[in-house]
Parts: sequence; structure tokens; C-alpha cells
Amino acid sequence: MRTHLLFFPLWLGYILAVDAWVLRRTGSSLLTRSPRDFATFFIISLPVWWLFEILNWRTGNWQYLGREHFSNLEYFVFASLSFSTVIPAVFSTAEFVGTFGWIERFAHGPRVPATDRICRGFFLTGWAMLGLVLAWPTYFYPFVWASLFFIVEPINVWLGRRSILTRLQRGDWRTVIALWTGALTCGFLWEMWNYFSYPKWTYHVPFASFWHLFEMPLLGYLGYLPFALELFVIVHLVRKRPPELRIGGFEGERPEGNMRCTPA
Repeated sequence: MRTHLLFFPLWLGYILAVDAWVLRRTGSSLLTRSPRDFATFFIISLPVWWLFEILNWRTGNWQYLGREHFSNLEYFVFASLSFSTVIPAVFSTAEFVGTFGWIERFAHGPRVPATDRICRGFFLTGWAMLGLVLAWPTYFYPFVWASLFFIVEPINVWLGRRSILTRLQRGDWRTVIALWTGALTCGFLWEMWNYFSYPKWTYHVPFASFWHLFEMPLLGYLGYLPFALELFVIVHLVRKRPPELRIGGFEGERPEGNMRCTPA
């Protein structure tokens, strides 16, 4: 019984180290551009991950060994402190990924038009996914890691917020690839550092509980891909103008406020 005291300082150290590495490579970083905005990532992380914990009450895909050693208040405090590091870790790692030249290969990829039909399709698909998860969690639990993206993304576009679709409309996949790589990197470290910890989490994943890498079934790592996009769109829904992730050859913020869903 000690790692509950070490989770937050471990991940805070990781976040600061990666942010410093970005600063060394580019002369700028999330923290140095705006310490106040950087701190808000920790605050936003709390309700975001608690939302996934609430959804897990229905799906039961993970549990925490050692939970019984804590009162409800102790558990809430330690868990919240740990959950606060999720978004800063993924975003800092994504920006670090964006400092490498290979990311520029994805600056001009396939275009996904942000038409009103696509936005409405995303929105309805997201609610359908969430409904299937709640109705039949044993079969549709993977939709937890995509439903919120499909629900929130079109809202951001309709509101004129920064969004994934407004990037893909230009054929710019750099943010998507950086977020995917950042989330997979953090996912690997989450699982590795969890493996010999106590308290710790374990998984109950129907039809996929084989080929484990640490506690996580290998197929489970695919969930980190849409999860990264969910974090991005939720942050941009909660905050009108959060700090921009500087991915690749960043040329300044584009005025995306006028880029809304266009007629099909």
C-alpha cells in the first residue's frame, strides 16, 4: 500500500519532463505558453475521467484492486488527483510527437468534408453508440471509446470551435496522428507502471481477454486511439479557446471560428 501516494508525482514528473523536452526542441511548450491554461488541463481531466468511471459502472470493464482499503472520501481524493493527470499527459506527449519531422507526412492527406450531412451523421451515430453501450454493454462496450467523440465533435463544428473535422477538411491529419501516438505512448506507460502497483486496476473485457500486454488485453490498446480524440473534442467543448497544440510546422492559429458545417 504505497503506490496511491506515488501515482500523481510520477505522472506530474513525466508531464513536466516531456513539456521541457518540447521546449528544448522547439523553444515553446504548453506550459511556457500559458501556465494558467496548462493548469486548466488538470482541472478538466477530473470530470472527464469521472465520466468514464460512471460509464464503467454499466460496462464493468475495469476494477480497482485495493479499493476496500479506503474510505469513500479517501478514494475520491486519491482517485481525483490521479485522474487529473490524464489530459496533460496525453496532450504533452502529442505535442512532443509533433516536434519530429515525420509528422509532416500527414499534413496533406485525404480530405474529409465537414458537410452538414456528415456532422448530423456523426451526432446520430454517437448517440446510437452510447445507447447500445447502455442497453447491451457486454457486446457494445468498445463504443464507450468512440461515442463521445461522435457526439461532441459536430457540436464543436456547429459552434465554430476548433475541431478534428475542420483539420481533416483541409487534409491535415497531423493532430490526429500526434494524438493517437501520444495516447498509445501514455497507455503503454499507464499499463506498465500499473502492473506491479498496489492498489492497481485490472480488466474484464468480454471476447478479448487474451494476448495481454501487462494487465491490458492487446486489442484493448486500440481504445486509446478514439479516446485521444474524445479528450481533444471535450476540452474544446468545455473551453472556447483552449491552448492550441502545436503539431509539426506550426504557422500560427488559423481562424477556424468561421469554419462550420457546410451544406452537402
